[in-house]
Amino acid sequence: MRPSLPLHPTLSRRTMLQAGSVGLLGLGMNHVSALRAAEVGRTTSMEGAAKSVIFVFLSGGLAQHDSFDPKPDAPLDIRGQFSAINTQTPGVQLCEHLPMLAARSHMWSLVRSLSTPHNGHSEGHMSILSGRTPLPLAFDGTKPQMSDWPSIASIVGDAVPRRNNNLPPAIALPERLIHRTGRVIPGQFGGQMGPRRDPWFVEASPFNAKTYGAYPDYEFHFERGRERTKDLVFQSPNLSLPQGLSRARLADRDVLRGLLDGQRRDLEQSAIVESFDRHRQASISLLTDPSVQQAFDVHNAPPEVLDRYGRNSFGWSLLMARQLVQAGVNLVQVNLGNNETWDTHDNNFPLLKDCLLPPTDRGISALLDDLQSLGLLDETLIVMCGEMGRTPKVSQSPGRDHWGAVQTVFMAGGGVKGGVVVGASDKNGAYPAFDKQTPENLAATIYHALGLPDSAVWIDDTQRPHSLYYGEPIRFA
Repeated sequence: MRPSLPLHPTLSRRTMLQAGSVGLLGLGMNHVSALRAAEVGRTTSMEGAAKSVIFVFLSGGLAQHDSFDPKPDAPLDIRGQFSAINTQTPGVQLCEHLPMLAARSHMWSLVRSLSTPHNGHSEGHMSILSGRTPLPLAFDGTKPQMSDWPSIASIVGDAVPRRNNNLPPAIALPERLIHRTGRVIPGQFGGQMGPRRDPWFVEASPFNAKTYGAYPDYEFHFERGRERTKDLVFQSPNLSLPQGLSRARLADRDVLRGLLDGQRRDLEQSAIVESFDRHRQASISLLTDPSVQQAFDVHNAPPEVLDRYGRNSFGWSLLMARQLVQAGVNLVQVNLGNNETWDTHDNNFPLLKDCLLPPTDRGISALLDDLQSLGLLDETLIVMCGEMGRTPKVSQSPGRDHWGAVQTVFMAGGGVKGGVVVGASDKNGAYPAFDKQTPENLAATIYHALGLPDSAVWIDDTQRPHSLYYGEPIRFA
Protein backbone atom coordinates (compact mmCIF):
# COMPACT_ATOMS: atom_id res chain seq x y z
CA MET A 1 0.00 0.00 0.00
CA ARG A 2 1.31 3.42 -0.91
CA PRO A 3 2.14 5.45 2.22
CA SER A 4 0.18 8.63 2.77
CA LEU A 5 2.12 11.86 2.57
CA PRO A 6 1.47 14.93 4.72
CA LEU A 7 -0.24 17.73 2.86
CA HIS A 8 0.81 20.41 5.36
CA PRO A 9 2.73 20.19 8.62
CA THR A 10 -0.01 21.93 10.65
CA LEU A 11 -3.11 20.80 8.82
CA SER A 12 -4.98 17.53 9.10
CA ARG A 13 -5.91 15.69 5.92
CA ARG A 14 -9.61 16.16 6.72
CA THR A 15 -9.22 19.90 7.15
CA MET A 16 -7.23 20.21 3.95
CA LEU A 17 -9.94 18.35 2.08
CA GLN A 18 -12.52 20.65 3.55
CA ALA A 19 -10.46 23.66 2.61
CA GLY A 20 -10.47 22.21 -0.88
CA SER A 21 -14.18 22.85 -0.95
CA VAL A 22 -13.30 26.23 -2.37
CA GLY A 23 -14.07 24.06 -5.41
CA LEU A 24 -17.62 25.20 -4.63
CA LEU A 25 -16.49 28.31 -6.46
CA GLY A 26 -15.22 26.35 -9.45
CA LEU A 27 -11.52 25.91 -8.63
CA GLY A 28 -9.34 23.98 -6.23
CA MET A 29 -7.01 25.92 -3.94
CA ASN A 30 -3.99 24.90 -5.99
CA HIS A 31 -5.68 26.48 -9.00
CA VAL A 32 -6.05 29.84 -7.31
CA SER A 33 -2.64 30.55 -5.89
CA ALA A 34 0.16 28.12 -5.21
CA LEU A 35 0.53 27.91 -1.45
CA ARG A 36 3.83 29.73 -1.45
CA ALA A 37 6.80 28.43 0.44
CA ALA A 38 8.66 30.53 2.97
CA GLU A 39 11.45 32.59 1.50
CA VAL A 40 14.54 31.51 3.37
CA GLY A 41 17.65 33.50 2.57
CA ARG A 42 16.02 35.20 -0.41
CA THR A 43 16.97 38.72 -1.36
CA THR A 44 14.33 41.15 -2.56
CA SER A 45 16.28 42.61 -5.47
CA MET A 46 14.67 42.03 -8.86
CA GLU A 47 17.48 42.26 -11.39
CA GLY A 48 15.78 40.38 -14.21
CA ALA A 49 14.23 42.03 -17.21
CA ALA A 50 11.12 39.85 -17.48
CA LYS A 51 7.80 39.94 -15.70
CA SER A 52 6.52 36.85 -17.49
CA VAL A 53 7.73 33.79 -19.36
CA ILE A 54 6.04 31.95 -22.21
CA PHE A 55 7.59 28.48 -22.35
CA VAL A 56 6.65 26.84 -25.65
CA PHE A 57 7.24 23.12 -25.36
CA LEU A 58 7.44 20.87 -28.43
CA SER A 59 6.75 17.44 -26.99
CA GLY A 60 8.41 14.69 -28.99
CA GLY A 61 11.56 16.57 -29.97
CA LEU A 62 12.05 19.00 -32.87
CA ALA A 63 14.55 17.98 -35.56
CA GLN A 64 17.30 20.60 -35.32
CA HIS A 65 18.54 20.02 -38.88
CA ASP A 66 15.07 20.62 -40.30
CA SER A 67 14.31 23.79 -38.36
CA PHE A 68 16.78 26.10 -36.59
CA ASP A 69 20.15 24.46 -37.29
CA PRO A 70 20.27 23.45 -40.97
CA LYS A 71 23.41 21.82 -42.34
CA PRO A 72 23.29 22.72 -46.06
CA ASP A 73 26.86 21.53 -46.71
CA ALA A 74 26.41 18.11 -45.08
CA PRO A 75 25.68 14.94 -47.11
CA LEU A 76 22.05 14.45 -48.15
CA ASP A 77 21.41 11.74 -45.54
CA ILE A 78 22.33 14.28 -42.87
CA ARG A 79 21.07 17.60 -44.22
CA GLY A 80 17.72 16.08 -45.23
CA GLN A 81 15.23 17.19 -47.86
CA PHE A 82 14.78 20.84 -46.89
CA SER A 83 16.74 23.83 -48.15
CA ALA A 84 18.20 26.53 -45.90
CA ILE A 85 17.16 30.16 -46.28
CA ASN A 86 18.86 33.32 -45.09
CA THR A 87 17.42 35.35 -42.23
CA GLN A 88 17.73 39.07 -41.54
CA THR A 89 20.75 38.22 -39.39
CA PRO A 90 23.91 37.83 -41.48
CA GLY A 91 25.27 34.30 -41.37
CA VAL A 92 22.19 32.78 -39.71
CA GLN A 93 20.04 30.41 -41.75
CA LEU A 94 16.80 28.56 -41.02
CA CYS A 95 14.81 25.83 -42.69
CA GLU A 96 12.88 27.05 -45.75
CA HIS A 97 9.59 26.30 -44.00
CA LEU A 98 10.14 29.00 -41.35
CA PRO A 99 10.01 32.08 -43.60
CA MET A 100 8.06 34.32 -41.22
CA LEU A 101 10.51 33.76 -38.38
CA ALA A 102 13.42 34.23 -40.78
CA ALA A 103 12.08 37.72 -41.52
CA ARG A 104 12.03 38.50 -37.78
CA SER A 105 15.47 37.25 -36.77
CA HIS A 106 16.32 40.61 -35.22
CA MET A 107 13.70 39.79 -32.57
CA TRP A 108 14.99 36.39 -31.45
CA SER A 109 18.13 34.39 -30.73
CA LEU A 110 19.16 30.73 -30.79
CA VAL A 111 21.05 28.38 -28.51
CA ARG A 112 22.34 25.62 -30.77
CA SER A 113 24.17 23.59 -28.16
CA LEU A 114 21.69 22.39 -25.51
CA SER A 115 22.57 18.82 -24.57
CA THR A 116 21.30 16.02 -22.34
CA PRO A 117 22.30 12.34 -22.04
CA HIS A 118 18.67 11.22 -22.42
CA ASN A 119 17.24 9.61 -25.55
CA GLY A 120 13.94 8.55 -23.97
CA HIS A 121 10.86 10.77 -24.09
CA SER A 122 9.98 10.55 -20.40
CA GLU A 123 13.57 11.06 -19.31
CA GLY A 124 13.91 14.03 -21.64
CA HIS A 125 10.64 15.57 -20.45
CA MET A 126 11.74 15.25 -16.85
CA SER A 127 15.12 16.82 -17.57
CA ILE A 128 14.02 19.76 -19.69
CA LEU A 129 10.78 20.61 -17.87
CA SER A 130 12.49 20.51 -14.46
CA GLY A 131 15.86 21.97 -15.46
CA ARG A 132 17.71 19.01 -13.95
CA THR A 133 19.93 16.64 -15.96
CA PRO A 134 20.22 13.68 -13.52
CA LEU A 135 16.99 11.80 -13.05
CA PRO A 136 15.38 11.72 -9.59
CA LEU A 137 15.74 8.62 -7.47
CA ALA A 138 13.26 5.86 -8.31
CA PHE A 139 12.27 7.68 -11.50
CA ASP A 140 9.46 5.92 -13.36
CA GLY A 141 9.00 7.01 -16.95
CA THR A 142 5.49 5.56 -17.08
CA LYS A 143 3.97 7.91 -14.51
CA PRO A 144 4.62 11.04 -12.45
CA GLN A 145 5.60 10.58 -8.80
CA MET A 146 5.95 12.82 -5.77
CA SER A 147 9.67 12.01 -5.74
CA ASP A 148 10.12 13.70 -9.14
CA TRP A 149 11.90 17.01 -9.52
CA PRO A 150 9.42 19.89 -9.54
CA SER A 151 8.76 21.46 -12.92
CA ILE A 152 10.08 24.90 -13.83
CA ALA A 153 6.45 26.03 -14.03
CA SER A 154 5.81 24.87 -10.46
CA ILE A 155 8.94 26.57 -9.16
CA VAL A 156 8.17 29.86 -10.89
CA GLY A 157 4.59 29.74 -9.67
CA ASP A 158 5.84 29.27 -6.14
CA ALA A 159 8.74 31.71 -6.14
CA VAL A 160 7.85 34.71 -8.29
CA PRO A 161 5.78 37.38 -6.54
CA ARG A 162 2.38 37.67 -8.13
CA ARG A 163 1.37 40.90 -9.73
CA ASN A 164 -1.80 42.68 -8.70
CA ASN A 165 -4.26 40.08 -9.97
CA ASN A 166 -5.88 36.90 -8.79
CA LEU A 167 -4.82 34.66 -11.65
CA PRO A 168 -2.67 31.64 -10.81
CA PRO A 169 1.05 32.45 -11.14
CA ALA A 170 1.74 29.51 -13.48
CA ILE A 171 -0.57 28.08 -16.12
CA ALA A 172 -0.05 25.25 -18.62
CA LEU A 173 -2.19 24.96 -21.74
CA PRO A 174 -3.95 23.72 -23.82
CA GLU A 175 -3.78 20.39 -21.98
CA ARG A 176 -1.68 18.13 -19.83
CA LEU A 177 0.77 15.97 -21.75
CA ILE A 178 -0.87 12.56 -21.82
CA HIS A 179 0.10 10.02 -24.46
CA ARG A 180 -2.71 8.34 -26.38
CA THR A 181 -1.80 5.11 -24.56
CA GLY A 182 -2.87 6.78 -21.32
CA ARG A 183 0.68 7.38 -20.06
CA VAL A 184 0.80 10.65 -18.12
CA ILE A 185 4.19 12.10 -18.93
CA PRO A 186 6.29 12.97 -15.85
CA GLY A 187 8.14 16.24 -15.43
CA GLN A 188 5.26 18.68 -15.80
CA PHE A 189 4.02 18.62 -12.19
CA GLY A 190 5.00 19.79 -8.71
CA GLY A 191 6.77 16.54 -7.84
CA GLN A 192 8.56 16.98 -4.55
CA MET A 193 6.76 20.29 -4.01
CA GLY A 194 3.46 18.43 -3.77
CA PRO A 195 0.38 18.53 -6.01
CA ARG A 196 -0.92 21.78 -4.53
CA ARG A 197 1.96 23.51 -6.31
CA ASP A 198 1.24 21.98 -9.69
CA PRO A 199 0.72 24.57 -12.40
CA TRP A 200 -2.90 25.15 -13.33
CA PHE A 201 -3.62 23.02 -16.40
CA VAL A 202 -6.13 24.68 -18.69
CA GLU A 203 -7.86 21.80 -20.43
CA ALA A 204 -8.77 23.67 -23.61
CA SER A 205 -8.40 20.53 -25.74
CA PRO A 206 -9.90 17.80 -23.56
CA PHE A 207 -10.89 15.63 -26.51
CA ASN A 208 -7.51 15.74 -28.23
CA ALA A 209 -6.53 12.38 -26.77
CA LYS A 210 -5.49 10.68 -29.99
CA THR A 211 -4.74 13.48 -32.43
CA TYR A 212 -1.47 15.01 -33.54
CA GLY A 213 -0.55 18.43 -34.83
CA ALA A 214 -2.59 21.62 -34.88
CA TYR A 215 -6.22 20.71 -35.37
CA PRO A 216 -8.36 21.31 -37.34
CA ASP A 217 -6.42 22.31 -40.44
CA TYR A 218 -3.05 20.74 -39.58
CA GLU A 219 -4.24 17.61 -37.83
CA PHE A 220 -2.72 14.24 -38.67
CA HIS A 221 -2.58 10.68 -37.35
CA PHE A 222 0.62 8.67 -37.50
CA GLU A 223 -1.36 5.50 -38.05
CA ARG A 224 -3.87 6.73 -40.62
CA GLY A 225 -2.31 9.76 -42.29
CA ARG A 226 -4.02 13.13 -42.69
CA GLU A 227 -7.60 13.39 -41.51
CA ARG A 228 -9.79 15.46 -39.26
CA THR A 229 -11.44 14.25 -36.08
CA LYS A 230 -15.03 15.38 -35.75
CA ASP A 231 -16.23 17.52 -32.88
CA LEU A 232 -12.82 18.68 -31.62
CA VAL A 233 -13.34 21.89 -29.66
CA PHE A 234 -10.80 24.38 -28.32
CA GLN A 235 -12.40 25.92 -25.26
CA SER A 236 -11.59 28.18 -22.35
CA PRO A 237 -11.92 26.86 -18.77
CA ASN A 238 -15.33 26.90 -17.20
CA LEU A 239 -15.40 29.91 -14.90
CA SER A 240 -19.18 29.94 -14.56
CA LEU A 241 -20.82 30.07 -11.17
CA PRO A 242 -22.23 26.88 -9.64
CA GLN A 243 -25.95 26.30 -10.09
CA GLY A 244 -28.00 28.34 -7.66
CA LEU A 245 -25.16 30.74 -6.83
CA SER A 246 -25.78 34.04 -8.59
CA ARG A 247 -23.32 36.91 -8.77
CA ALA A 248 -25.54 38.83 -6.40
CA ARG A 249 -25.40 36.01 -3.85
CA LEU A 250 -21.67 35.68 -4.39
CA ALA A 251 -21.23 39.38 -3.73
CA ASP A 252 -23.23 39.12 -0.52
CA ARG A 253 -20.61 38.60 2.16
CA ASP A 254 -23.15 37.20 4.62
CA VAL A 255 -24.32 34.57 2.16
CA LEU A 256 -20.77 33.65 1.26
CA ARG A 257 -19.73 33.37 4.87
CA GLY A 258 -22.68 31.11 5.49
CA LEU A 259 -21.76 28.87 2.59
CA LEU A 260 -18.23 28.45 3.89
CA ASP A 261 -18.91 28.57 7.62
CA GLY A 262 -18.16 24.92 8.29
CA GLN A 263 -14.85 25.02 6.53
CA ARG A 264 -13.99 28.32 8.22
CA ARG A 265 -14.40 26.83 11.70
CA ASP A 266 -11.93 24.05 10.96
CA LEU A 267 -9.53 26.48 9.37
CA GLU A 268 -9.74 28.75 12.40
CA GLN A 269 -8.62 25.83 14.51
CA SER A 270 -5.66 25.40 12.18
CA ALA A 271 -4.73 29.10 12.44
CA ILE A 272 -4.70 29.78 8.69
CA VAL A 273 -7.86 31.86 8.37
CA GLU A 274 -6.07 34.77 6.76
CA SER A 275 -4.52 32.52 4.14
CA PHE A 276 -7.86 30.88 3.39
CA ASP A 277 -9.53 34.28 3.06
CA ARG A 278 -6.89 35.25 0.51
CA HIS A 279 -7.52 32.15 -1.58
CA ARG A 280 -11.29 32.60 -1.30
CA GLN A 281 -11.00 36.19 -2.49
CA ALA A 282 -8.94 35.00 -5.45
CA SER A 283 -11.58 32.41 -6.30
CA ILE A 284 -14.29 35.04 -6.30
CA SER A 285 -12.23 37.29 -8.53
CA LEU A 286 -11.70 34.55 -11.07
CA LEU A 287 -15.44 34.05 -11.30
CA THR A 288 -16.54 37.68 -11.37
CA ASP A 289 -13.78 39.67 -13.08
CA PRO A 290 -14.61 40.15 -16.80
CA SER A 291 -10.95 40.84 -17.63
CA VAL A 292 -9.97 37.43 -16.25
CA GLN A 293 -12.58 35.66 -18.35
CA GLN A 294 -11.52 37.66 -21.40
CA ALA A 295 -7.93 36.48 -20.96
CA PHE A 296 -9.06 32.92 -21.62
CA ASP A 297 -11.36 33.77 -24.52
CA VAL A 298 -9.62 33.44 -27.87
CA HIS A 299 -12.56 32.88 -30.19
CA ASN A 300 -13.91 36.40 -29.75
CA ALA A 301 -10.63 38.04 -30.76
CA PRO A 302 -10.81 40.25 -33.85
CA PRO A 303 -10.84 38.21 -37.09
CA GLU A 304 -7.56 39.73 -38.26
CA VAL A 305 -5.87 38.64 -35.02
CA LEU A 306 -7.15 35.09 -35.39
CA ASP A 307 -5.92 35.02 -38.97
CA ARG A 308 -2.45 36.20 -37.94
CA TYR A 309 -2.08 33.53 -35.25
CA GLY A 310 -3.81 30.82 -37.26
CA ARG A 311 -7.25 29.38 -36.58
CA ASN A 312 -5.92 26.15 -35.14
CA SER A 313 -4.90 24.75 -31.78
CA PHE A 314 -1.33 26.11 -32.07
CA GLY A 315 -2.50 29.62 -32.92
CA TRP A 316 -5.26 29.65 -30.32
CA SER A 317 -2.85 28.40 -27.62
CA LEU A 318 -0.28 31.11 -28.36
CA LEU A 319 -2.96 33.79 -28.47
CA MET A 320 -4.29 32.64 -25.09
CA ALA A 321 -0.73 32.75 -23.73
CA ARG A 322 -0.33 36.34 -24.89
CA GLN A 323 -3.64 37.34 -23.31
CA LEU A 324 -2.72 35.65 -20.02
CA VAL A 325 0.65 37.38 -19.90
CA GLN A 326 -1.10 40.65 -20.64
CA ALA A 327 -3.42 39.89 -17.72
CA GLY A 328 -0.47 39.32 -15.38
CA VAL A 329 0.36 35.58 -15.32
CA ASN A 330 4.01 34.94 -14.46
CA LEU A 331 4.60 31.80 -16.52
CA VAL A 332 2.54 30.20 -19.26
CA GLN A 333 3.68 26.83 -20.59
CA VAL A 334 2.27 26.22 -24.06
CA ASN A 335 2.34 22.59 -25.15
CA LEU A 336 2.29 22.68 -28.93
CA GLY A 337 1.04 19.20 -29.66
CA ASN A 338 0.17 16.29 -27.43
CA ASN A 339 1.03 12.64 -28.03
CA GLU A 340 4.67 13.57 -28.57
CA THR A 341 3.56 15.18 -31.82
CA TRP A 342 7.11 16.18 -32.82
CA ASP A 343 8.36 12.57 -32.60
CA THR A 344 8.92 12.28 -36.35
CA HIS A 345 10.40 8.80 -36.78
CA ASP A 346 8.26 8.29 -39.86
CA ASN A 347 7.37 10.77 -42.58
CA ASN A 348 9.57 13.39 -40.94
CA PHE A 349 9.69 15.69 -43.94
CA PRO A 350 6.03 15.77 -45.03
CA LEU A 351 4.87 16.09 -41.42
CA LEU A 352 7.18 19.02 -40.70
CA LYS A 353 6.47 20.68 -44.05
CA ASP A 354 2.69 20.24 -44.08
CA CYS A 355 1.57 19.90 -40.46
CA LEU A 356 4.04 21.24 -37.90
CA LEU A 357 6.34 24.01 -39.09
CA PRO A 358 3.71 26.22 -40.84
CA PRO A 359 1.40 26.73 -37.83
CA THR A 360 4.41 27.16 -35.52
CA ASP A 361 6.03 29.70 -37.84
CA ARG A 362 2.81 31.69 -38.09
CA GLY A 363 1.84 31.50 -34.43
CA ILE A 364 5.24 32.40 -32.97
CA SER A 365 5.64 35.25 -35.45
CA ALA A 366 2.25 36.66 -34.48
CA LEU A 367 3.17 36.34 -30.80
CA LEU A 368 6.40 38.28 -31.34
CA ASP A 369 4.60 41.00 -33.30
CA ASP A 370 1.84 41.38 -30.73
CA LEU A 371 4.16 41.51 -27.72
CA GLN A 372 6.30 44.11 -29.45
CA SER A 373 3.34 46.28 -30.49
CA LEU A 374 1.94 46.10 -26.95
CA GLY A 375 5.28 47.07 -25.43
CA LEU A 376 5.51 43.70 -23.66
CA LEU A 377 8.30 41.94 -25.54
CA ASP A 378 11.10 43.38 -23.40
CA GLU A 379 9.39 42.10 -20.26
CA THR A 380 8.25 38.72 -21.63
CA LEU A 381 10.79 35.95 -22.12
CA ILE A 382 9.85 33.42 -24.82
CA VAL A 383 11.57 30.03 -24.70
CA MET A 384 10.84 27.27 -27.23
CA CYS A 385 12.35 23.78 -27.26
CA GLY A 386 11.50 20.10 -26.95
CA GLU A 387 12.78 17.35 -24.70
CA MET A 388 15.43 16.31 -27.25
CA GLY A 389 16.69 16.79 -30.78
CA ARG A 390 16.68 14.24 -33.57
CA THR A 391 19.36 11.98 -35.03
CA PRO A 392 21.81 13.55 -37.47
CA LYS A 393 21.33 10.74 -39.93
CA VAL A 394 18.01 10.27 -41.71
CA SER A 395 16.51 6.80 -41.29
CA GLN A 396 15.01 4.77 -44.11
CA SER A 397 11.45 5.68 -43.11
CA PRO A 398 12.50 8.47 -43.89
CA GLY A 399 12.62 10.11 -40.49
CA ARG A 400 14.87 11.00 -37.58
CA ASP A 401 15.06 9.12 -34.31
CA HIS A 402 15.60 10.22 -30.69
CA TRP A 403 18.73 12.26 -29.99
CA GLY A 404 19.32 13.98 -26.67
CA ALA A 405 22.91 14.98 -27.39
CA VAL A 406 22.02 18.31 -29.01
CA GLN A 407 19.03 20.48 -29.83
CA THR A 408 18.36 24.13 -30.58
CA VAL A 409 16.49 26.44 -28.20
CA PHE A 410 14.63 29.46 -29.57
CA MET A 411 14.59 32.48 -27.24
CA ALA A 412 13.24 36.02 -27.49
CA GLY A 413 12.29 39.00 -25.36
CA GLY A 414 12.79 39.38 -21.63
CA GLY A 415 16.25 40.87 -21.95
CA VAL A 416 17.49 38.41 -24.60
CA LYS A 417 19.34 40.30 -27.31
CA GLY A 418 18.00 39.51 -30.77
CA GLY A 419 20.05 38.24 -33.68
CA VAL A 420 22.48 36.21 -31.55
CA VAL A 421 23.48 32.55 -31.81
CA VAL A 422 24.91 30.96 -28.68
CA GLY A 423 27.03 27.85 -29.14
CA ALA A 424 27.02 25.58 -32.16
CA SER A 425 26.59 21.96 -33.08
CA ASP A 426 29.27 20.12 -35.01
CA LYS A 427 29.25 19.85 -38.81
CA ASN A 428 26.76 16.99 -38.70
CA GLY A 429 24.48 18.49 -36.06
CA ALA A 430 25.23 15.62 -33.72
CA TYR A 431 27.00 17.10 -30.68
CA PRO A 432 27.81 20.53 -29.28
CA ALA A 433 30.91 21.92 -30.98
CA PHE A 434 31.43 24.58 -28.33
CA ASP A 435 29.64 26.42 -25.52
CA LYS A 436 27.62 23.38 -24.44
CA GLN A 437 24.49 24.28 -22.50
CA THR A 438 22.48 22.14 -20.08
CA PRO A 439 18.89 22.00 -18.79
CA GLU A 440 20.24 23.55 -15.58
CA ASN A 441 21.46 26.57 -17.56
CA LEU A 442 18.14 26.86 -19.36
CA ALA A 443 16.21 26.87 -16.07
CA ALA A 444 18.65 29.36 -14.56
CA THR A 445 18.07 31.65 -17.55
CA ILE A 446 14.35 31.65 -16.84
CA TYR A 447 14.78 32.24 -13.12
CA HIS A 448 17.35 34.99 -13.65
CA ALA A 449 15.18 36.75 -16.23
CA LEU A 450 12.33 36.79 -13.70
CA GLY A 451 14.60 38.37 -11.10
CA LEU A 452 15.02 35.37 -8.83
CA PRO A 453 18.42 35.54 -7.09
CA ASP A 454 20.70 32.55 -6.95
CA SER A 455 20.04 32.35 -3.20
CA ALA A 456 16.33 31.64 -3.78
CA VAL A 457 14.93 28.42 -2.35
CA TRP A 458 11.67 26.58 -2.07
CA ILE A 459 10.60 24.83 1.14
CA ASP A 460 9.21 21.30 1.24
CA ASP A 461 6.62 20.01 3.71
CA THR A 462 9.33 19.02 6.18
CA GLN A 463 10.64 22.61 6.12
CA ARG A 464 13.80 21.72 4.22
CA PRO A 465 15.06 24.32 1.74
CA HIS A 466 15.86 23.36 -1.86
CA SER A 467 17.86 25.47 -4.28
CA LEU A 468 16.38 26.80 -7.49
CA TYR A 469 19.68 27.22 -9.31
CA TYR A 470 21.80 24.29 -10.46
CA GLY A 471 23.46 26.10 -13.36
CA GLU A 472 24.38 29.51 -14.72
CA PRO A 473 22.14 31.70 -16.91
CA ILE A 474 22.93 31.54 -20.61
CA ARG A 475 24.71 34.71 -21.72
CA PHE A 476 23.74 36.39 -24.96
CA ALA A 477 26.59 38.60 -26.20
